[in-house]
Amino acid sequence: MVDKSSVIFGNEIDKKTIKQANKSKLKYQKKFGNDENSDYKIGFKDIDTLDFIGASNIVFDKENHKFEDNALIVGNIRMGFGHYRISIAMASAARALGYKPYWLDLASFDATGSKMIRKQNDMYSLASRISQKSKLFNKVVWEPLNSEGFKKITYNAKDQKNSELLVPIFKNIPKDIPYIATHVWPSQGAIHAGMKNVVNAIPDNWPMGLHLSEGAIHAVQTPYAYLGYKMLNGFAKKPLKGISEDELKMVGCYIDHELLVNLKEDNDLRRDRLRNDKPLRVLMTVGGAGAGFDMYLAMVKHLIPFVEAKKVALFINFGDHKTVYEKLCNKLGGMKTTNFFNEFNKLKEFKKEIRNKDVSGIYAIYNENIFEAVYSTNLLMPESDILVTKPSELAYYPIPKVFMRHIGGHEVYGAINGREKGDSTFECPTKESINEMFDRLLSDKEILVHICDQIDKLKEEGAYDGAYECVKLAAMKK
Repeated sequence: MVDKSSVIFGNEIDKKTIKQANKSKLKYQKKFGNDENSDYKIGFKDIDTLDFIGASNIVFDKENHKFEDNALIVGNIRMGFGHYRISIAMASAARALGYKPYWLDLASFDATGSKMIRKQNDMYSLASRISQKSKLFNKVVWEPLNSEGFKKITYNAKDQKNSELLVPIFKNIPKDIPYIATHVWPSQGAIHAGMKNVVNAIPDNWPMGLHLSEGAIHAVQTPYAYLGYKMLNGFAKKPLKGISEDELKMVGCYIDHELLVNLKEDNDLRRDRLRNDKPLRVLMTVGGAGAGFDMYLAMVKHLIPFVEAKKVALFINFGDHKTVYEKLCNKLGGMKTTNFFNEFNKLKEFKKEIRNKDVSGIYAIYNENIFEAVYSTNLLMPESDILVTKPSELAYYPIPKVFMRHIGGHEVYGAINGREKGDSTFECPTKESINEMFDRLLSDKEILVHICDQIDKLKEEGAYDGAYECVKLAAMKK
């Protein structure tokens, strides 16, 4: 295992940072144990929710099982819903291009590295929730950390050292299997373990040292991200050596095959509904951390009269957070909804039913199963006219989007990208501004027609082909 904390893309890291990185790794080993000599056997388990792409979950087993010859591994972690959603897109593209996708959630195992990830994820989720409740914490701590703290190249040194703890999980995984990571830790862990065909799919539009994984091909979605990583611009006080062309590729947005194959027809149906004054279908997705509740409350309260007048149909995916649904109902003094609670198959039938007919009312979706919780949004996307989301991973999806306020400074640049491409509105940071946006879109539906036209153009240009390109990069390296 080669040390990647001392020199990063030819840039030497100071001794103090290296010392802190080593100390961090030892801290986790002391807390969760040292499993460097463990022999974790690898088995597989079908993911029923993703049966349409034939994805198998990699699990620990009593003996090693053989990967199929056309295997491609998607390495990920659950941190909110975002990295899971991008992983589904990669698995979908892999299947469409003839590969058998395997799902490797590094946070899911009873291993030291997995426990390290879960601990850091718990801290991140807590801080995210606090940032929505405390303006002072958000201004002084959370925004600066997400926009500038994670940007520093020195931050990568600590992560690289911690990710060495992930190596034992890879012991019995063949090293030449094409591998796409949708978070930097699965990429770093794979490189440390000797995987040879690693693509590091970077999720954000704001370049950060956090996302560096030297030894992998770094895939980015936008020109802004490409130049930032090419120069490592702003990663230190002085200019740095950047990333070489063979280690950095701009590929486009990471989108599922299923969301692209009928996209033109989806937009034709949207334009028909908009121009014939059909109820506007609004899809809201509550993030994994459950942040932004007050804004959701304000939006739903504002839209209820439009729902009652059959001018709006409202789909709300509460993910695996039923308490958010209960809290929303309580705050509104009750809410008449049609519920799909742990009824994923019923939701799939509903999706088919509303494809070519009108729909009205409020629909609440909740699933305990994480794959069902995440994919319910994907399921309803083609049948919706607007997606309401913070500008995180969903900022790049091919559907007209209304952006809520960002959570973490890095998300600002997702909103900027969507606004400049023309497949979304600008960011609406307050309750008042986002409800004003709804009013405008309801009174002037040609705005949404224009966005649909723009999405069609972007599709033709290949702007949404990033997942396919990541698969090709991982396979070509093999």
